[in-house]
Amino acid sequence: MEAGVFGRSRRQLTLFYSLIMFVFLSVMILVVHKTMEWSLSSEQARELLDTAANVAEAQNSFNQHPGMPFDETNVYKSSNDRLFFYIIDEEGKLLHFSRASFRIEPFILDVISGWNIADGDVMVYEKPDERGRMTKVMMTSYGISHRGIKQTVYVGKDVTAIYNGMQKSTYALAVIGVLALLISSALGHIMSGRAIVPMRTAYEKQRQFAADASHELRTPLAVVMASAELLLNDPSIQSPFLKQILEDVRDEVKKMSKLVSDLLIVARSDNKALKLKLQKVELSGLLQQNLRMMQPLAEKKNITLQAEMLRKCELQADEQKLRQLILILVDNAVKYTPEGGKITVRMEASEKEKVRFSVQDTGIGISAEDQEKIFDRFYRVDKARSREMGGNGLGLAIAEEIVNLHKGRISLESELGKGTKFIVELKRQIKSSS
Repeated sequence: MEAGVFGRSRRQLTLFYSLIMFVFLSVMILVVHKTMEWSLSSEQARELLDTAANVAEAQNSFNQHPGMPFDETNVYKSSNDRLFFYIIDEEGKLLHFSRASFRIEPFILDVISGWNIADGDVMVYEKPDERGRMTKVMMTSYGISHRGIKQTVYVGKDVTAIYNGMQKSTYALAVIGVLALLISSALGHIMSGRAIVPMRTAYEKQRQFAADASHELRTPLAVVMASAELLLNDPSIQSPFLKQILEDVRDEVKKMSKLVSDLLIVARSDNKALKLKLQKVELSGLLQQNLRMMQPLAEKKNITLQAEMLRKCELQADEQKLRQLILILVDNAVKYTPEGGKITVRMEASEKEKVRFSVQDTGIGISAEDQEKIFDRFYRVDKARSREMGGNGLGLAIAEEIVNLHKGRISLESELGKGTKFIVELKRQIKSSS
């Protein structure tokens, strides 16, 4: 139990820390990627717009002086073999050009033929080549007019290498992020383990104190109980007031003895001192025997105890602990079922490898929020009513511990105001731990 609680807490802390780091690294990689994309795209767009303006200026100069040669070297501010331009009039006639690579020129001409982008806007077009690799081209246009005839300058640049480089950088960042996440998760696991050490130490001291106190209290409580019984049977005590006091003392000692016994069971389970004494047990007989034991208590509240589908069913179990488990569930049902209610003990299934039985009541029910904590130690749904009924919040925790010792499973179905159903599933054969 102890190792499970602290191990689960450590895993939860590690998972929470890892989740925070994952979100942080993901956001950081996304921001870096978008920043690189914006930086590269804006720089390439600026270069295209400058080149488009230069080409348009050169074309205007040529329109004014038709005999002057169109010198491409004056168009570019810097030499770049990936830049290209085409000047086309409104009739589709190609006036001047600096051709793109023959590999992508058909793609460029297709883009120009379907151009519907406003002048000055920059767009990125992409198309897979024959090998499936994506080619990316950034293009813009610049409109000029000569003697009423519109001419359009189309300027573009092959940015495939730039985008591929940016993509590889993003992949590298992702790999670095994964490595950072793994390292931070490992460090988080180590740090969470160190943080739990003081809690584990305090828990161990508390557990040891509970075990020692429970063991030491059993003898004085037995003495007080015996003294109360002796005084109640003393014929010399005739006063009704004194008899009532002695009965109250006996009842409170009984409650205290049960609490001490439960605490000792819990302490032993934490120390893994609880062992199973496995033997063949007939389950239906145990269920019927417990119902008979609880019948007087149920009759006081006019509660109907009913058994359904109880057929002979043998399994390998610790008879004493199985008896305690059934008693806890039935007693719990009687406590929280109002007068005139009904409790049904049913054999749900009897298979070759496992058996299931349930204890269902028509009591107050358990809310969904409380169902998650109902098997926690000292947890009580209604603390005030639990005190009145003698509950200490350990019964269901012990029941779960007994089921776990038998390698079984316990669950519940409940609805407020309609009752609760506890379902226990046990293996027919289990290996002895003793």
